[in-house]
Amino acid sequence: MKNFWQKLKKANSSRHGGIFALAPMADVTDCAFRKLIAKYGKPDIFWTEFVSADGLAHPLAREKLLIDLKYSENERPIVAQIFGGKPENIREAAKLCKELGFDGIDINMGCPDRSIEKQCAGAATMKDSKLAKEIILAAREGAGNLPISVKTRIGYNKNEIETWIRGLLELHLPALIVHLRTRKEMSGVPAHWDLMKDIVKLRNEISPETLILGNGDVPNLEEARQKIKETGCDGAMLGRAIFGNPWLFAGKVPTLKEKLKMMIEHTKLFEKKLGKHKNFATMKKHYKAYVNGFEGAKELRMKLMEAENAKQVEKITNDFLNKIE
Repeated sequence: MKNFWQKLKKANSSRHGGIFALAPMADVTDCAFRKLIAKYGKPDIFWTEFVSADGLAHPLAREKLLIDLKYSENERPIVAQIFGGKPENIREAAKLCKELGFDGIDINMGCPDRSIEKQCAGAATMKDSKLAKEIILAAREGAGNLPISVKTRIGYNKNEIETWIRGLLELHLPALIVHLRTRKEMSGVPAHWDLMKDIVKLRNEISPETLILGNGDVPNLEEARQKIKETGCDGAMLGRAIFGNPWLFAGKVPTLKEKLKMMIEHTKLFEKKLGKHKNFATMKKHYKAYVNGFEGAKELRMKLMEAENAKQVEKITNDFLNKIE
């Protein structure tokens, strides 16, 4: 797949109204959860969690980070997302991602985490368009024929579509994913989907071949289709809506029993694939999503928070199911 993006557009625009992507979320969309999602409701494209290019470029740090770039074949097309403020390390990281067989590479230029910004990475790149361009060009050098996309925001402190987004479009990216808030706004205000038409118009003028995906406040496929239709963008990226709902992209509404059985399966998969690499507490953030909105949810959740492994989670959950059946 030299450039899967155009194939993706042709395959999905007529089939179901646009490209549906799963957003990369640190300590959420890991290889265990993605495997589950691929099985029960696969999106059109997957992203990995974002990974430090500085770490990947360093032989000792790389070994610990490779787990974040682990994926299975049924997740294709899959994009490796990297971040960093040093073009030479971005180049090396992109080269590694190519060797690992990814379909594409995405550069995170929107993460508002202060520790990331201190590295002149994530959202901080919006304040230095010269560096941003150097980073993208370095990624292209390392990636060979793999397409390089960017995920960003509409600006740092204010709407900078006419400057920041324009500059990215002038680099003729195969795809640009825009979280429709500024860095300053974080997630504290509704996403500005009304601005997507301006981004699409700019794209049509500067780089018609660039696919535009919108991100922010997309709770389900129905709204994703509506936003795509209203704004003229090529797709939507869904993030928080996936919590507790691996069926999201299949459009299925699970029963309570199905949801809790899925939680057990998810926990076992996490333990199997990531038990040696991540603290079991990482898995527990999912329990709040799986276990809510029904009688006895709070008590069940409290018990699950005390669990130390998948076996205990399975027993606690099955005991609860036996009581209500």
